[in-house]
Amino acid sequence: METLEFIIYPDGRVQEKVTGIIGASCAEVTAAIEEQLGVVVTHQPTSEFFASKVEQSGEVANTQSTFSDW
Repeated sequence: METLEFIIYPDGRVQEKVTGIIGASCAEVTAAIEEQLGVVVTHQPTSEFFASKVEQSGEVANTQSTFSDW
């Protein structure tokens, strides 16, 4: 599940935390929001930022096992 969490501090700073989005596409999701908020001071990527999607094909190889008779 994709979530965006915002913490607004008394001095006006806003901390944004994005979870559930794999890779750098989180920047696309948050770009419009960050533009409205103002100057971005820092970015701190999470482990999800560096992860990559794993795609599996629907094909299964036909493997046959041979067993010894002894």
